Amino acid sequence: MRATAEAVEGNLVRLLVEVDEPEIDKALKNTVRELSRRVRVPGFRPGKVPLRVLEARLGGPAAIRAEALREALPDFYARALDEASLDAIAPPEIEITDGEESGPVEFAAVVQVRPQIAIPGYEGLEVTLPKLEVSDDDVAVEIDNLRGQDAELITAERPAAGGDSVTFDLKRIDTAGEETVVLAEDFVYELGSGSVFPELEDRLEGASAGDVLKFKVPDPGSRDEEDEAGQDGVDSGRLVQEYEAVLKEVKQKVLPDLSDQWASEVSEFATLGELRDDIRERIAKVRVMRAKMALRERAIVALTGLVNDEDLPEVLVNDETKERLHDLSHRLDERRISFDDFCNATGQSPEELLEMIRGEATQAVREDLALRAVADAEGITVADDELDEVIATMATRMDIDAKALRSQLDSAGRVSAVRSEQRKVKAREWLFEHVTLVDEEGTPLSHAQLKIGDPEIDDTSSEGPGDAEAAEVHGVEGIGEVKDEEREQ
Repeated sequence: MRATAEAVEGNLVRLLVEVDEPEIDKALKNTVRELSRRVRVPGFRPGKVPLRVLEARLGGPAAIRAEALREALPDFYARALDEASLDAIAPPEIEITDGEESGPVEFAAVVQVRPQIAIPGYEGLEVTLPKLEVSDDDVAVEIDNLRGQDAELITAERPAAGGDSVTFDLKRIDTAGEETVVLAEDFVYELGSGSVFPELEDRLEGASAGDVLKFKVPDPGSRDEEDEAGQDGVDSGRLVQEYEAVLKEVKQKVLPDLSDQWASEVSEFATLGELRDDIRERIAKVRVMRAKMALRERAIVALTGLVNDEDLPEVLVNDETKERLHDLSHRLDERRISFDDFCNATGQSPEELLEMIRGEATQAVREDLALRAVADAEGITVADDELDEVIATMATRMDIDAKALRSQLDSAGRVSAVRSEQRKVKAREWLFEHVTLVDEEGTPLSHAQLKIGDPEIDDTSSEGPGDAEAAEVHGVEGIGEVKDEEREQ
């Protein structure tokens, strides 16, 4: 089989294919064998129907040849795409131009292929990353968090301040002011933790034991509305609820003294200096991981921003949207959740959800075209041994033999697609290694700083960019773990 391609217009290509007669004969034999099994003819067992009987039954040799061509053309077309290195993105329009009745076959296929775009400016992209430097204050915050776990609470003879533990009773008063409902008694709360009404938080800070604190809370549905009449919303027409809190006690935290003994009690380290060094190192690792995740996300966003809307084929966006909707539907079916119930649970209308999914699909198409453009511009290729490694990895994940998978890909004309996807992977890594890096203050960063003391992050990881940041916000996991057996003693 031979295949040649010629441009038509835009990203349409005319593929001319010649199939030799031996390949057509093989396709005919396969079709006859299959028809012999499928067609039921009295007096003959399935698979044993003679050719002349099949021809008489189905309309003659021409009908069987037409069936053979109909069955074989998709395979011939897929192989021709691979031979011509074409990346089709839509179904083709195929026309047999010669050989319908006998001999070798020639056909033409007009198909839309993935456009090759240019994205000037990709070499000079700049990405802003979270800071990497760990200051003494950063370490001190973590140290204080550890000290807070061993803090002693003592009664404070002063107004309440942030971080204090306050005890209060809470009542709700009806609008007429005649009835009260006790909501909590001797409720203990750490001031500043943000788990009570903001209006109550404001009044607790600066209050002293014995103070009676009255406050009003706007209806939650109207809390975000602009209120020009005052913070209680009395004159704005919004619904409000009145509350009363009686502050009964204020306790302050007294942290343990910083010492080598304390460090040895709360960690595996013998000295406070060793504990500080470990905390600094752990924070640094978390920040490197957070920066790597930010790099991967923000570099792609910067790159895709160079792709023009007119470069996005509608068929690619539509196909990507359908694929994502199909995946969502499949996941919902597995969980026995209806589409409407899912929309209600996420607070979106079906139209809003579809718009969101289409937006994500559009961004995915932008990324695909942009990475291919980088691969083309930088001359990125995938060697045969690299391709073999990729297919071997695929085979391992699919739990099949690598040679069998390669044979299947060859037969289906999908080897070029696998190679193309691997080019995108290499283009992505090229991008990550060549963008200019700065921190949030505009200070230049080197790529070497992202390779210190931390393993590479798998690009296919399902963890989002916020995971490392969350780890830092809530404290570095594992720092100074309390030795429970020692504390029990």
